[in-house]
Amino acid sequence: MRALDVIVSALALVLLAPLLLLVAVAVKWSSPGPVLHRAQRAGRYGRPFTLYKFRSMVASASVSGPRITGTGDARITPIGRILRRTKLDELPQFFNTLKGDMSLVGPRPEDPALVETYSAEQRRVLTVRPGITSPATVLNRYEEDMLSGPDPEAVYRRDVLPRKLRLELEYLDRRTVAADLRVLGQTVLALFARRERLDVDRGTEWRI
Repeated sequence: MRALDVIVSALALVLLAPLLLLVAVAVKWSSPGPVLHRAQRAGRYGRPFTLYKFRSMVASASVSGPRITGTGDARITPIGRILRRTKLDELPQFFNTLKGDMSLVGPRPEDPALVETYSAEQRRVLTVRPGITSPATVLNRYEEDMLSGPDPEAVYRRDVLPRKLRLELEYLDRRTVAADLRVLGQTVLALFARRERLDVDRGTEWRI
């Protein structure tokens, strides 16, 4: 799979170069601050790495609010709202995949502080490289809409993260190359699909 990660990431960066430049200009124009947001995440075996995203929030966001971003967060810039909805803010993670920090498909990387709260079973997600996408990513594409209220981090820890980790672990138990390719295809389709809201385990999940 590493060969596939390198080939697809390199090809994506070449083909998407004009779009990456356009987004970079839009981010720089929209508000003061850097083009890229650099976040510390726990990678394979819990090793920390720097994850790259196009900045979608004001430059002072990391010191002016919670680490988890909920729906209607005032720190999100106008351009940032578009980037987050379309997932264009995630495109720089192809650089992470090319470097070997991440894979195309794998459990989404989390803040090291959250990883410290994982159970022994949940820590199995750290045995593989984290990914740009995963089945949990597709099903939770509109995750921010679930994080309403005054304490989105508490909602994320209590309701969203356990469900995501359960999905990630279920996928790891039956993962194949063909399954990874199918997830990549589902991710592309999800960008253009309509969404249907479902009630699951007293929470909310999205079916693509």
